Amino acid sequence: MTISRTSLNAIPLSFASVSVGTPGDPLEEKLKAISSAGFRAIELGFPDLLAFAHSFHKKEIREDDYENLCVAGNEVKKLCERYGLGIMMLQPFSNFEGWGKGSRERDDALARARGWIGIMRAVGTDMLQVGSSDSPNISADLNVLASDLRELADMLAPHGYRLAYENWCWASHAPTWSLVWEIVQLVDRPNIGLCLDTFQTVGSEYADPCSSSGLIESQGSQQKLEDNFRYSLATLSKTVPKEKIYLLQISDAYKPTVPFEDKEIGGLRPRGRWSHDFRPYPFNGGRHTKQCVGMAKAVLGTGSRCWFSVEVFDGGADGKDISRENRGEMGMFCSGAMASVRTLLDECADS
Repeated sequence: MTISRTSLNAIPLSFASVSVGTPGDPLEEKLKAISSAGFRAIELGFPDLLAFAHSFHKKEIREDDYENLCVAGNEVKKLCERYGLGIMMLQPFSNFEGWGKGSRERDDALARARGWIGIMRAVGTDMLQVGSSDSPNISADLNVLASDLRELADMLAPHGYRLAYENWCWASHAPTWSLVWEIVQLVDRPNIGLCLDTFQTVGSEYADPCSSSGLIESQGSQQKLEDNFRYSLATLSKTVPKEKIYLLQISDAYKPTVPFEDKEIGGLRPRGRWSHDFRPYPFNGGRHTKQCVGMAKAVLGTGSRCWFSVEVFDGGADGKDISRENRGEMGMFCSGAMASVRTLLDECADS
């Protein structure tokens, strides 16, 4: 399929609220920077909502205090409207699927789902991002995972809400786009689709923060790795219907200056730690811009012109830059991200 640059002008562009500044920075300042850069919407990160709720209510708000979170959420909606921004999605809803029937964890997951649905109503979004679970004690049966997600999709459906399922590259059982796509097909509901991500695909199928090369070395030669990655992207373009891709999140990846220890630290697996601090926007010092462009082209090759949303966590090549996305000035950072997306689209176009 030929990808014309003109056709890409219709792609709506979003920016994750958690990708600029810190949760301690005023949300209004983040929204002002995102809007000034030309983005049309945000992914509202729960940490930002929680921090805003603390400030708005002038007291500590628990993560499960859904009444006060909804009141704060309605104010966030008004702020976004003031800056001409929609709320494209609420994120990240995690560790939902795979718990045993009757378990405390499953009851908690369902309670969280009901609470987050209320937040969605308050902030005025119709999409919930669900990351593939990284909990170690969940079922490995894809049919069980699909059954749980079907239940969640059915909880969302009466409200007209959608579930965007994302592969997290450190997930327990569904770290790749093809596995989450298999699960989405098993769910078999019209209101579930894919949240694809350039970093998560590169991180699960091409790069490895634990190796000295920064690449997955178990596949043999680098040529074999390249061939397998290209085949995966070609398969995505040929097999996933465009209407089942709800959005593409965009970020690159640094090669860590020192390979990670291949073990869990602070409750996070290596790729989880990598994801949290080593993700610049493309064309800004990351190592895998070429592969990110390839992933974006694969999505566009389905015919999709879905949301492209910047979700970055840029701690520099060593992951220790505590000022991170707030370096210099938030407005400059968001403008740089917009220029990056424009360049990405230029690189994707055939004509």
